[in-house]
Amino acid sequence: SKFYKMKKKIAILGSTGSIGRTTLKIIKKHKKDFAIEILSANRNFNKICNQIKESKPKYFVINNKKIFLKVSKKFKKKKVKIINNLQKINLKKKIDITVAAIPGIAGLEPTIFLAKRTKKLLIANKESVICGWNIINKISRKHNTKIIPLDSEHFSLYKLTQGFNNSEIEKLYITASGGPFLNLPLNKFKNIRPKDALKHPKWKMGKKISIDSSTLMNKIFELIEAQKLFPFDQNKFQIIIHPQSLVHAIVKFKNGLIKFLYHEPDMTIPIANAIFEKNLIVGKLRKERKFNLDNLKFLKVDKKRFPTIKIIPKLGKYASTPIILNASNEILVDEFLKRKISFKSIFQCLELVLRDKNYKKYAIQKPLDLKTIYNIDLWARNKTIDLLKKKKF
Repeated sequence: SKFYKMKKKIAILGSTGSIGRTTLKIIKKHKKDFAIEILSANRNFNKICNQIKESKPKYFVINNKKIFLKVSKKFKKKKVKIINNLQKINLKKKIDITVAAIPGIAGLEPTIFLAKRTKKLLIANKESVICGWNIINKISRKHNTKIIPLDSEHFSLYKLTQGFNNSEIEKLYITASGGPFLNLPLNKFKNIRPKDALKHPKWKMGKKISIDSSTLMNKIFELIEAQKLFPFDQNKFQIIIHPQSLVHAIVKFKNGLIKFLYHEPDMTIPIANAIFEKNLIVGKLRKERKFNLDNLKFLKVDKKRFPTIKIIPKLGKYASTPIILNASNEILVDEFLKRKISFKSIFQCLELVLRDKNYKKYAIQKPLDLKTIYNIDLWARNKTIDLLKKKKF
């Protein structure tokens, strides 16, 4: 009968992370509409086991060999197919929705693989856009894949600019909360420890992204993403500090109008809206909070407090600068979390990488295939490790 509705097939790459778990929560509230085709995760044994029992995906992909073997053994008799490589899945039909949320450069290949095999790709993996946008964009055009960014800032820009072109837009602002050190006296920056940097005032996030938020690198990566995702002039994008994290993007139009998009700092909202797009009542998914317009503040970024902002003019110069920044920063955040380097040396070392005599040789390469991307990524990682060995920060 015409009332029979096919369930939408969904894949979640990075299902045990915060984006993945939020997505599963949303789907659970709308069980009758969705069939979970693929989940993928890597390390968290307990969460993986719970998700196999609860969500009953058709496939669960685990690349980590040890965890894969452990999980396979535990679920020998279950219907769920536990596999160690996404590429082994032979899909008969396109998946309806894929959420790409594997953190780091590791998320790039799985995102590319499913970009060809899904109707709608919801991207939450920064590195896919920062490093591999040329590849993903090409594939999505060829295979008619709709792309919606999940980051609250990009989702807001997506909503605000739909139906507008470059000539109608004057400025696009991405808001940053300012992180935990927005009001810390500058002379205290040298004593910042990982546990201080991990205390984000507004969002609950993973460790890496929390550190990036405290240095503002996260926002620089979001700026790079926005420049790639949207067909507007690169110099129209700007970062602005907004401590309340309620307004996620502001668009200034040439006709004199300025629009902004407000929503609670809760990823349920952009994710649910990207999944359903229309006729969604989010109230069912989360407890409603008071709509609050008191004291919305917008401030310019202070270069002394956030020296990383000085990197922005260099972004558009060479094609692969973003890949180098991303790789180097990943190493530095890791070292800082292990307490091997100081907070301030994150930026100091990034600057040295961008000034290195071999930097240009790699930065000018066009990131058109995975081999080139991995090659540039590897150079930046090795260079960073090398600099850390030579110079005591």
